[in-house]
Amino acid sequence: MNPRNVKTAADARAIVEERGFDHVKVGIFDVDGVLRGKYMSKDKFFSALDSGFGFCDVIIGWDSNDQLYDNVSITGWDTAYPDAMVRVVPESCRELPMEDGMLLFLAEFTDRAEDVCPRGTLRRVLERADAMGLSATAACEFEFFLFEETPESVREKNYRNMTNITPGFFGYSMLRNSVHAEFYEDLLNMCQEMDMPIEGLHTETGPGVLEAAIGHDDALEAADKAALFKTYTKILAQRRGWMATFMAKWSPDWPGQSGHIHISLKGKKGKPVFHDPKKPHNISDTMRHFIGGQQALMPELLSMIAPTVNSFTRLIPGFWAPTDAGWGIENRTCALRAIPGSPKSQRVEYRLAAADINPYIAVAGALASGLWGIENKIEPDAPIQGNAYEHKFPAKRKLPATLMEAAGRLRKSKAARELFGDVFVDHYAATREWEEREFRKAITDWEMQRYFEII
Repeated sequence: MNPRNVKTAADARAIVEERGFDHVKVGIFDVDGVLRGKYMSKDKFFSALDSGFGFCDVIIGWDSNDQLYDNVSITGWDTAYPDAMVRVVPESCRELPMEDGMLLFLAEFTDRAEDVCPRGTLRRVLERADAMGLSATAACEFEFFLFEETPESVREKNYRNMTNITPGFFGYSMLRNSVHAEFYEDLLNMCQEMDMPIEGLHTETGPGVLEAAIGHDDALEAADKAALFKTYTKILAQRRGWMATFMAKWSPDWPGQSGHIHISLKGKKGKPVFHDPKKPHNISDTMRHFIGGQQALMPELLSMIAPTVNSFTRLIPGFWAPTDAGWGIENRTCALRAIPGSPKSQRVEYRLAAADINPYIAVAGALASGLWGIENKIEPDAPIQGNAYEHKFPAKRKLPATLMEAAGRLRKSKAARELFGDVFVDHYAATREWEEREFRKAITDWEMQRYFEII
């Protein structure tokens, strides 16, 4: 049986029996998009297919560095970190080509933890779309830098003077992708075998930076693919003695790393609803209102799209990253790029996102804000022509400047609470506030260089 033909619990049992495995891997993505999981025995897995299983809820109560939040209510020392119930997603089954065909199944939280589950949050947004008679197609594209380093060497170097796999600016280089053809081919093959096929793969502008565009799919499957792509690209790199980073910006000397999200909508009968040949640029009323909602809520939902302190170092003028909530037709200086085309290809590109996104939460934010725009018939501003960095935006289009400010805007957002629920908003905002509090404990190189001697 092909793993991607697994659709039910019965199918999952059948493929495990067919392959004679005593164990499988089960994983769940946390709030930071980190894949947490374990090997599970066949008997335990079969039981979990029927009735779920308990997973220590510390993974919704700690950060990406396994440090416990002190500001969340869903779990903590006061609740003694009990198990949270988790359900296996049979249709997520994938073969792991680097692990002798081992099977991986994704899972998601249920019961009390479902409200803060990243995958569950996106699934609820899609249920909202379905109630509106709509379905969403999405795709993510990521830029990532590659280094001739190991987890040990970067720590020994204190993340300084790291060696990129190639030097200099050299976007779309056939020279670079030929010299390192083996890695490119390994990455393409791995992604094909894991059902996250890459439509385009090329060098970007900077030393050792690549961009991969993942093929489009239904929005939930697209988020699965994006989250798995980030994880397994890092695994592939480390297995060859390299490291891949998906930070929004790892160096002040080079452009940041994008994680753009493409979204389109279809009606109940599968007809694209963004395309209207009678309208300018074929932009239907539905697409216009979708853009209007995305633009209007972007400042309020920014922490869902820019989830780390580092995210905000990328959002500066002139580095291919937007700085305000603007939109334009085929305009790459805007936060939202409307892409006219055929009925099938017409879409919106959410260019604000960086490579550090949690794909489930970012797609949920980008999609839910657009649906809200459709529901409320929100009109966007006039599309920006030319350089958006030189455009004067009204105050309501200004984006929060820090993660703490962005988390505060999310907390106060009535629309966010309507779209995602109070439990998610309060928990997620708290995790982002914690992230900035952790950052404020650090003494940066900039501070040392600026103040150590002179102040």
